[in-house]
Amino acid sequence: MPQSVRFIISLLVAITASVAVVGGVVAQNNSPNPYLVDEGWASDLPGREWGSTSAVFPSRDGSGNIWVAERCGQNSCVGQDHLDSVFLFDPDGNILTSWGAGLIVWPHGIFVDHDDNVWIADARGDGVRGHQVHKFTPEGQLLMSLGTAGVAGKGRNVFDQPNDILVSPNGSIFVADGHPQDGNNRIIKFEADGTYIKEWGETGSNPGQFRTPHALAMDSQGLLYVGDRSNRRIQIFDQEGNFIKDWFQFGRASGVFIDQHDMIYVADSESNSRSNEGYSRGIRIASVTDGRIIAFIPDPEPDPDNAGTTAAEGVAVDAMGNIYGAEVGPRQVVRYVKR
Repeated sequence: MPQSVRFIISLLVAITASVAVVGGVVAQNNSPNPYLVDEGWASDLPGREWGSTSAVFPSRDGSGNIWVAERCGQNSCVGQDHLDSVFLFDPDGNILTSWGAGLIVWPHGIFVDHDDNVWIADARGDGVRGHQVHKFTPEGQLLMSLGTAGVAGKGRNVFDQPNDILVSPNGSIFVADGHPQDGNNRIIKFEADGTYIKEWGETGSNPGQFRTPHALAMDSQGLLYVGDRSNRRIQIFDQEGNFIKDWFQFGRASGVFIDQHDMIYVADSESNSRSNEGYSRGIRIASVTDGRIIAFIPDPEPDPDNAGTTAAEGVAVDAMGNIYGAEVGPRQVVRYVKR
């Protein structure tokens, strides 16, 4: 069967199985919203304003603490080397620690591994820094860097705008490389010590191809979920890069998070009636078992005129089930709690 035909069939099956279409609008936009905004959570940073942020991830100790990397009061840390960009908040939104001043150009993705190390994907460069993935201790000590500082390209240790990072339970490192639609568009796998293993992907829309692999997550079975944003889907692979299936019911996936119960949370921060007809922006929630949407937190601007990001681009869930949306445009992190 030609790949183009398989792509269309997969799209129709995924949408039909997961949503109903009513009056030309996918009904998943009307799925129940069992969450309320926790007004005022972490609303202020000491002595300055929030910057844009797409990077949010819970601590591993079950405390409810949340790591956030933001862009130094603006949408880049260039010229702001005196400001910390990585923060740890307690459940009440108080800052427990901060670090990262002068180390990161454009924090984009974040991951906390099972040893509590904090990984940051730096998705831009200034000629000296950037286009790298960094591993830090919880105190901010730099342990390892992947990629070549300040250099954009394509090689075993050269990235061009890496989007996200994930470390599997066995220590394997996965990097989603390529922010532009026509960029590197690949997933790279490394050993725990940073040794290159393999990569897969290229620009395109067929299985195993990407247009902006924007986010990574892994379920309890060890399957890797890639938010293939500009292809309006999530692709699922095993850890060797073998394609399993793709899902189209989540819209333009900017952020993907899977919790300890194998519930998947997907932030769509870019859909509108022109870029992805029938899909409203917001956070969609499903089980990885079947991908059926069971809840939807709508974006305050579900169909804005502009094509840019409005509300949550990054998404994470703490041990208590609270959801956190990291917002680029509004420059804040919003916490959602159960009603």
